[in-house]
Amino acid sequence: MSSDAAKSRRSPQSEERVRDAERSGRALVDAALSEFSAKGYAGTRIQDIANRAGLNKQLISYYFGGKEGLYREIQGRSAERGKMVAETDQTLEEIALQYLDAGLRDPRYIRLALWRGLTDPAEFENADVDALEDQMLDQDVTNIERAQARGEIAADLDPGFVRLILMSIVMAPGVLPRSAHHLLGHDPGSAEFRAKYGEQVQRLIAHLQDHKPDAS
Repeated sequence: MSSDAAKSRRSPQSEERVRDAERSGRALVDAALSEFSAKGYAGTRIQDIANRAGLNKQLISYYFGGKEGLYREIQGRSAERGKMVAETDQTLEEIALQYLDAGLRDPRYIRLALWRGLTDPAEFENADVDALEDQMLDQDVTNIERAQARGEIAADLDPGFVRLILMSIVMAPGVLPRSAHHLLGHDPGSAEFRAKYGEQVQRLIAHLQDHKPDAS
């Protein structure tokens, strides 16, 4: 058998192994996101992640170097997602609604951020993730400054404060789903909630404009 023939026979197997590895990696990330967002880093066990993914727990070490590596991978993906939204050429209202859509579609990232803010010890500081998050925040502040220049946001409002308030509004349904359901009459995961909450976010942003009384 020629070497070319041998390679052609091995190639599909190699490609299948790559696909299996990609599927396994995605399954572990998804399972870990569910576990970390529900229990925090300290409360999550490797075996629970493996069980949820339906895979051997040794694969967590093989693909990610262990529980900490998997946690850092998810942190990085979350920061990258936010950075991509912030860098889009959209109005402040459109960006806020895009963040809202992402949070309502998958509140696990919001809950993970809450756990991280409350419980992450110093050893989980990640310079790469922090840099991505800082870039996202800086871009969001730039977007707010542009909105102020267009007259969409009152000039006397601090852009950083506006960003923090909008972040809180976007996170609220994922952090307080029961309260959100009670107050607005719809489950945060429903299309009805998205429509009503999104409309209120739009109205609130409109009210942030600098409305000056007409001279009489």
